[in-house]
Amino acid sequence: MSGEASASTAATTPTAATTSTTPRTSGRRRVIVLRHGQTDDNARGVWQGQVDSDLSSLGREQARDAAGALAAYAPSVVVASDLKRAAETGAEVARACGVPISYDARWREIHVGQWAGMTTEQVSSEFPEERLRHLRGEDFVRGVDGESLSDVAQRVRAALDDLLDSLPPGQTAVVATHGVTGRVVIAELVDLDRLTAWRVLGGFGNCHWAEVVEAENGWRIQTWNASA
Repeated sequence: MSGEASASTAATTPTAATTSTTPRTSGRRRVIVLRHGQTDDNARGVWQGQVDSDLSSLGREQARDAAGALAAYAPSVVVASDLKRAAETGAEVARACGVPISYDARWREIHVGQWAGMTTEQVSSEFPEERLRHLRGEDFVRGVDGESLSDVAQRVRAALDDLLDSLPPGQTAVVATHGVTGRVVIAELVDLDRLTAWRVLGGFGNCHWAEVVEAENGWRIQTWNASA
């Protein structure tokens, strides 16, 4: 599973990675959901949640590379989580594309409560039942006093509605966010049940992205886990 503790796993072994291609779909809006670059906690396999970690030197390099690739999509706006690792990643994209960026706490990673700062091994040892529920893909509050996927979806849905309300036809937006939150964003966009999405969609690698394109009857995933 990506984005929570296994942010480190997704950083090194992304699921179903694809090669990005430059889109040319006239008139249809596009949302690119980008996971932040690597942090030192990612590399160590530490659960971060809403701990405000900086990008590592590799993460900053990943952000620059992703920014160069995403410039080909000519986004008109970048929005980002206000947590530093996503904010810094989004800022690189905005700089490369010459577009504005805004920061919003609603794009933050899932709050993992008491699991924050723990390795996966520690979580499995101290919270064995919860860890099993996590592995089964159940929706529950992480780390006793954190968030559930439903909690994340509620705040993400509001942020997504605001973004789409302001995105003109034919324009592209980049959302610089986190592993778990990014998958929730995709599920909300394509109207896929969250638990189904959780089992079907693989995790994001660091500075990997999904491209979601507006169609006549909704939104569809065009690329998944693409990278520079």
